[in-house]
This record gives sequence, structure tokens and C-alpha cells, in this order.
Amino acid sequence: MKGTIFNLLLFTFICIPCIYGRDVTSFNDGWLFKKGPFNDSRSLLSTDHTGGKWEEVTIPHTWNAEDMQTAMANMSGFRNPQSRFYTGKAMYKKTYSPGASLKDNRIFLRFGGVGSVAEVYVNNQFAGRHQGAYSAFVIEIGRLLDFGTENEIIVVADNSERPDVAPVNNVLFGVYGGIYRDVSLIVTEKVGIAVTDYASSGIYISQDNVTSKSANVNIKVKLDNKTGMKQHAQLVTAIYEMDGKRIKMKKETPVELLPQGRHFAEHDFILSNPRLWQGLDDPYLYKVVVRLILDGRVVDEVIQPLGLRRFELKTGDGMYLNGKKTPMYGVCRHQDWWGLGSALTRKEHDTDLAIIKEMGATTIRLAHYQQAEYIYARCDSIGFIVWAEIPFVNSVSTLESENAKQQLTELIRQNYNHPSIYTWGLHNEVYAPYEQTIALTTELNDLAKTEDPYRYTVSVSGYNKVDAIANNNADIQGINHYFGWYGGKTSDIKNWVEKVEKDFPDHKIIFSEYGGEANINQQKEDAGEVGDCCGFDRKYYETFATRFHEIQWGVISRHPKLLASYIWNAFDFGTPVSSQGGVHSRNMKGLATFDRKIKKDPFYWYKANWSKEPVLYLTQRRAVNRENEYTPVTVYSNIGAPRLYVNGMEIKDYSEGTTAVHYIFNSIKLIQGENIVEVKAAYGGKTYSDRIVWNYSPDNKSGTGGSRPVERTEEHIGL
Repeated sequence: MKGTIFNLLLFTFICIPCIYGRDVTSFNDGWLFKKGPFNDSRSLLSTDHTGGKWEEVTIPHTWNAEDMQTAMANMSGFRNPQSRFYTGKAMYKKTYSPGASLKDNRIFLRFGGVGSVAEVYVNNQFAGRHQGAYSAFVIEIGRLLDFGTENEIIVVADNSERPDVAPVNNVLFGVYGGIYRDVSLIVTEKVGIAVTDYASSGIYISQDNVTSKSANVNIKVKLDNKTGMKQHAQLVTAIYEMDGKRIKMKKETPVELLPQGRHFAEHDFILSNPRLWQGLDDPYLYKVVVRLILDGRVVDEVIQPLGLRRFELKTGDGMYLNGKKTPMYGVCRHQDWWGLGSALTRKEHDTDLAIIKEMGATTIRLAHYQQAEYIYARCDSIGFIVWAEIPFVNSVSTLESENAKQQLTELIRQNYNHPSIYTWGLHNEVYAPYEQTIALTTELNDLAKTEDPYRYTVSVSGYNKVDAIANNNADIQGINHYFGWYGGKTSDIKNWVEKVEKDFPDHKIIFSEYGGEANINQQKEDAGEVGDCCGFDRKYYETFATRFHEIQWGVISRHPKLLASYIWNAFDFGTPVSSQGGVHSRNMKGLATFDRKIKKDPFYWYKANWSKEPVLYLTQRRAVNRENEYTPVTVYSNIGAPRLYVNGMEIKDYSEGTTAVHYIFNSIKLIQGENIVEVKAAYGGKTYSDRIVWNYSPDNKSGTGGSRPVERTEEHIGL
């Protein structure tokens, strides 16, 4: 597989025919796996460890796909991870036989992600180490290979909690162990575009003064010369239209590459009448093709995306994309799936993005760590506006500073060219010791601004205080708060927002997390405004979460002081050290279930409010067994006033809820036994309808978790 094709896989580009000097092939197959613990008193590569029984696996792979998702936490809330799920060392090995013709080339292994500390050995010789579960890294192995014969490659992965590697614990989410993202073998000539620049593309595309009339584009390229002699080469940069055929602009300059150090070359462009990247409305991507030519031959080529855009967050107003006000309808996304953990393929990534797009979201917070390269590339091509962040989260050890800086550098350099990203996240809910948090966040902010002065930075507080001491060390302050779930009532958000507007008129503020747990097997007709948090024996009613979101979005939508808001979370996810709401090791604040099979009622609330697609939806469809003879019926409709029929009789009187799509039919009388509830609405020459069945009996007891869904096929695994 050639270099350009590799870049196409990352950035979904169309191949431009040419001759390449870089070969990139998948290195996912043929691995053997052995899980520890190992006897550390002996050499890790001793025959005691490398012999014996191995399991055949295919990358992506994690050893925690089951135990981190089903672990039974102790009820005190404290943790003893080794007794419930495995964290520690495991080994992967594979053989590789490079041909003798490759002896004069440079050979690298590129890992998309290993949880969380990786050591790579070639023929029992140390090749490199990487600390951090979520960023890609590159190890050059050519000097350790024997060409023309078989070589053994061993990767030792270790996902033990460490105070010097962020995240320092598994409290908010589990760090899945393993080689859980793709591995690639990269072969280049001795002269080429840098491969080992924090596993980046070696190319940095900056843009300024972007308008529909013109845009300034600077393209910086990092080059290596390992021949031992001075080389005279040509650097050619072409900017192609999205079809990959028409050239918008092209430049060629000679470059002199000395045999020492790394070299930097730049091309500046002024593009006239550019087509702008306009989010979901028009995610137009140019293709930047950089080639290095030596003696008339292309020795290297890399393709990167170019989406021309200008982000501007206006205090108290909102996001302006290329001068056009753009709604920031946001969700957060954890990467793990039920039964798979973090070892995902493109199918799972595409499914997540399709669900988020269906909902009508315009922006995604990829929390709480760097996610797969494919996700950022697809966000570019779909048009989502992205918040990307590092896992400096939850706790401060005072030993994580250097690793946090490393992970931020990797995040920025590896994703610098993705136009979808508007801000870099520096920390999430980290506090005491405040001296460490403030100092490190300030250093991270300076680092981010040095690496990328063109984007915003953000840090996040878990308190609903804008002037919290640990924050305001970045461009934007995010506030995580769960009114009605972790204290107070759901409607308390209104007084808080109004006070923020009054007291902090000059602050850029994002409501970075809000939500409520929803176990689809726990239902109650009226769950009130205070959630039943927190504990395994508590009831996490879906009906509570539905009302929670109805109230909170009703407030958020009316207050532009909140420049963006992000629902926590798009999907249920694993929390291996906690067991709540009747389910072990799971956070159920997702709008869809862990397996993505069921979209909860709040999902359709946001779809009705955000999406341009027609929505007509009856809520409480899983609260089948009713105990109240008189009940409200709630309908979400963005296609006008609905007509409600209960057992064939039309009900006409309704009131408007918290937004214009929220219709409430009050005091509907049910008959004993089965009740057919239908709703219809006409729109665009079509008639839309929805239908549910409720069973009423005064003997019913709601909230026991026994309610069955109307849709018989909606069986949710893992609950």
C-alpha cells in the first residue's frame, strides 16, 4: 500500500496518481498475545515470559473488553482494581521478514494507540517506549532488523495506574489495555518528510485572514536527510480542489538538505475566491499534496486536508464560523463500546458519527482524551465542529506534568491540520493541590499557544462557579454541572445562568457537561425534578432524564451567554470502579445505550429541537405499565402541531412545553387494560405518525424496572 493511499485512509481523500517513495502497509495481522501478570524479578524478555502458550489476536485488540465493563464494584465506592479487572502488563509478538532490498531504507512502526505505556523490542533489543494511552507514536526499527530473515517484534503494554501518566486513575473511565488502534509499517527513503515528529504528518498548514475573497495559507514542512551527505532536492506543494483533479495553486522551490539535524521549508499561498469550510452546511476540503523530489524522482509524498475557515467565539453571543452565526448543539463522546471496549473499527466510529449527526448536533467534545485519527478526519468531511482534549482529568498527582505536556504536544501536532477542531482542551475537573493545577494549566496553555496560536484553549471546572480558583487560565472556561442530579433541582439551572450573565459579562463560558442517568429498564410515570443519585440500588429512571433534558435545554436555548453546550454523554460508557442504577461498571447518562441499539427518549428531544429532519415522537414508550388513570402525554414535533388519538378518540387541547417543539396533552384518561396512543402530523405533503401502547391498572407499580418496551426487538444486551 503506497503512501498516498495511507493518507487517503486517514483523511478519506481521492487518490492522485503518482510515483511514491513512501510505503505504508497495515501491520495489524499475525500478532500473538499473552496476558500477565509476569514475574518482574526476571527479565521481561526471558524465555519464561516469551515461551509458553500464546493467543492469536488481530489488532485492534484490548484485554479489558469484558472485565472493565462488567466488574462488580464494592459498594463503598472505593476501588481495588486487580480484584475486579486486570490492569498490568501484557505482551504482543509478531515476526517480520524485511527483504534485503529494504536495507538502505528507513523503517518505522506507527501505533495509533496502546493502553497505556508501551515498550517495543526488536530481536530482544529495546527499540522505544511511549507513555500515554491515547496518542499515536512512531518507533524507528530499521537499525535493529536483520534483512532477508525473520525478526521477532515484541510490544509490552501496561495499563497500570501511574502517577506520572495521565489519566492517573480509572475513576471517571477505564484505561483499556492493549494495542487497541491500528498499527502501520512505514518504509521511506533516507531523504523524506519527517515521520518521527511526535507521529505527526510532518506538515503544518496554517491559515489567516480567511474570507470568501481570499485566504492566506502557510505550509511548513519538516524534512530529514539521513544519507550522510548534502542533498539538493525540490519541494513541490500543490493545493487541489476536493475532487483531487483540479489544482487551485502550486509552488515549487529548491531545498538544500545538510546531513545534520532536521530541516524546515515553507510555502506561502494567497488563495483567491476560496470555497470555505462551512461546517455541516458545506464541509469543503481542499487537498494539500506535498512532494519531495530528488534527482527527478519523487522520494516522498504526504497528503493533508485543508478546510478554509475562521472560528470566532463572541462573548455573550455565540460561535461565528466564517462570519456566519452557527449553533453549537453539542454532545460529548467516549470511544468505548459494549463488548468491544476501545478496540474499534471504522464501522463503530461511523456508527457513532451517524447517530450524532441524526440527532442534529453540530459540535462534538471528544472527551476526555485524544481519539482515533479517523474520527477527526470524518468530522472534517462531515462538518462537525470539534473540541479535542488531553486526559488531564479528575485527579492531580503532582507527577503528571511532563506527560501532560507530551500528550498535549502529540494531540496538537498529530491533529494540527484538521479544520474541524476549534479548541484544545487542557484539563477537566482537576483541583487540589491548586498550586499544581494552576501552574500546570498555565504551562499547558502557553504550550498550546506556542504550538498553535490560531485556535482557542479551554479548561473545565466541575463547580458552577465561574471564578473558581483552578480555572480561567485558558481562553474559555467550561462548566460541568448537573443541576438536579448531583444536587438541587433540575430547574436550578435558570437562576445560575442568569447570575452568570449578570456577574461575568466579559467571560467566555461553555456549558461543557450536563445530563442525567437513564436506565431504560427503570421507568416511572412522574420522576420529578430531583434524580435518585447515587448508588447501585438507586433508580435511574429514563423518565427523569427525559424531563431533565426538557427543562435544561429549554433554559440553555434562551441564554446565549453559554457559547456552546455539550450533553454528557452521546452514549453510555464504561466506568469500571463504580456500580450504579442497578448496572455494574456503567455510566448511563448516554442518549443511546452502550451497544448503540436503543436511542432513549432524550435523544429524540434533541433531534426534534436540533435536526432539520422531520420528527414526530411520543415519549415514555418504555414506561408501559401505568398506574395513574389520568396522565399527560408528551409529543415532540418539529413539523407543527400534532393530532393526538387515545384509543381512537382525538384529543385537541395541548400546552406548549419548554421549547416550540414540545407539546403536552394534559389529563388524558386511560382505560383499564391496553391503551393505544397515536399521534399524527402533516408536513410537506406527507403524513407522519407514531404509536405506543400503555397498559393501565391501578395495581401497577411503576419504577420497578419491569416495564417492557413496545418495540419487542429492542432487547438491550448487558443490562
